[in-house]
Amino acid sequence: MKDSAEGSAAEEANSQFLKNSVLYKEFLAEREEVLKHKWIESEKAGADIGFEKALLDWIVKHRSNWRERRMREARLAKVPA
Repeated sequence: MKDSAEGSAAEEANSQFLKNSVLYKEFLAEREEVLKHKWIESEKAGADIGFEKALLDWIVKHRSNWRERRMREARLAKVPA
């Protein structure tokens, strides 16, 4: 029983570490942008275009500008007032 409780606590700690990691937060932000793109493009097409098509289309058309904007915003947020 003790090993199970310790294992569960370790899993919870790892889960919290993941949720607080910058990489995971960036993944979630990027995923949200892809989902927005999927919705917009699906509306234009009059049918669901699917996640994979939306992802590939967003990467080609928008990812580099989105990343540059995020990096610029992050730098500005670090500048003391």
